[in-house]
Amino acid sequence: MTGWRSQWRLVLLNSLTCGLEICVAAGITYVPPLLLEAGVEEQYMTMVLGIGPVLGLLFIPLIGSASDHCNSSYGRRRPFIWLLSLGVLLALFIIPHADVLAANLSWGSTRRNQALQVGLLILGVGLLDFCGQVCFTPLEALLSDLYRERDDCGQAFAMFSFMVSLGGCVGYLLPALDWSDGLLSFYLGGQAECLFSLLILIFVVSVLVTMKVSEEPSSTLEPGPAEPGRCFPRSCCYLFQCKLRALKSGPLMCLLRTCWSMTPAIYRSYCHVPRVMRQLCLAQLCSWMGVMSFMLFYTDFVGEGLYEGVPSAAPGSALRQRYDEGIRMGSLGLFLQCATSTFFSLVMSRLVHLFGSRMVYLSSMVCFTLSALVICLSKSVLLVTAMSALTGFAYATLQTLPYTLTCHYHKEKEVYMQNNKTKKTHTNGFTITRDSVCLTLDNGPGDLNHKSGMSNGHVPYRREEPEYYPPQHQNGAPLGLESEDFEKRGVGLDFAILDSTFLLSQVFPTLFMGMIVQFTESVTAYIASSAIFGAIGIYFATHIIFDQKDLRS
Repeated sequence: MTGWRSQWRLVLLNSLTCGLEICVAAGITYVPPLLLEAGVEEQYMTMVLGIGPVLGLLFIPLIGSASDHCNSSYGRRRPFIWLLSLGVLLALFIIPHADVLAANLSWGSTRRNQALQVGLLILGVGLLDFCGQVCFTPLEALLSDLYRERDDCGQAFAMFSFMVSLGGCVGYLLPALDWSDGLLSFYLGGQAECLFSLLILIFVVSVLVTMKVSEEPSSTLEPGPAEPGRCFPRSCCYLFQCKLRALKSGPLMCLLRTCWSMTPAIYRSYCHVPRVMRQLCLAQLCSWMGVMSFMLFYTDFVGEGLYEGVPSAAPGSALRQRYDEGIRMGSLGLFLQCATSTFFSLVMSRLVHLFGSRMVYLSSMVCFTLSALVICLSKSVLLVTAMSALTGFAYATLQTLPYTLTCHYHKEKEVYMQNNKTKKTHTNGFTITRDSVCLTLDNGPGDLNHKSGMSNGHVPYRREEPEYYPPQHQNGAPLGLESEDFEKRGVGLDFAILDSTFLLSQVFPTLFMGMIVQFTESVTAYIASSAIFGAIGIYFATHIIFDQKDLRS
């Protein structure tokens, strides 16, 4: 995939990725002041921010696997992208207008007005965080559908990581600008209304561009040729049946029908993950917990730890001014992190080509862990800011390599997702054990084959044993050989599992990091915890299957 046309198509295809990240970053950054102004206490405000990740953990596997089995005429992934995008638009409208909506619905009651305003804000925040985070899963699956070759897939997800980093940069900068003095703010009603109107415009344009460029192939069956001499009825009943069939095949009905029918099988597949995906997700979870612990609490560490400010001090006091100055410097560090991540996303494909996926992944996590250790030990604002910028290397890597590896696993399922676990059974006096299953690696480049020459997934029996044909199920599967059917796993489900590790990495720090800081009585515990998680992530990253050579171990 070379040439400026292909690269430009990738940029347009990932425009929704950039728009989503802008809206989520800017919206979630601007939401805490709105919640505090509405009367929500600070301890409950952090719980409100955790609603979206918790809902995402529950519904991401459902949406990811349902998109694998959707047969809509609009494609497999796009109906889910449309529906989740509508949720984001609704949230972007509710959040800045919660006070107006509450005043119109409260019928003059002041107490009911405040309660309704808080409820609408919580609804908007949860909807924005949930739909914004979950929408990345069908977008990632759409990229894997359009770019199946390993090199093309690597470039596609490198561009995906670049657009996420670029959207983060823009999303963090937009709330920092003063929109209240502009002419647009005068007509729209204020700073919040102006900002969120701009976010709606950016998001609508990005959705339309991505939906136009994606051109996902239709998964519906084409009508066959008419039989000679056969007449099709033209009655009203026949036309009604045609319209009913068209309604059932619509994108929304297909989405709901698929989700309803696939729910039990999805969660069974979610619990039975192939070994290669288990190792990748475990390393991804520990790595993301390190990165997210750093990103969520870095500004508070700079304000209280480096600048020795006090957030609860009176406004205008020296302690409060030092804290506010530290918050601004911490925001600069996170912006530099996004800028560094943007740079490494651009050169990620070249780094993987020169050094390999294993070296890039491990070096990024080592760089992150060492940077966090330096931040813990240093009191220099300049050095701490420089180290925070270096953590962008790990952020870009975690946005790119795990998804590229997952695409590679699914492209060669017969190699990476073979399952040789069988359960010992007794049927008609014969015993079937693991010893009767013969798997080996030939002298080729790591291909996984059966010794008997059968490569279609059937289990061969030793020739010196009595000839035996096990009884069959109705669907033809032999009894006694119970194994996970990894051949039917869709890439959307495994992308959903990877995205679940990202959401889980946000839930854990928000629940336990406050207690750790309260116990240690130092905000340095924030960064120390991220360094510990980074070191654990390095250990589990050494067990990731990066290529077929790793299967030999």
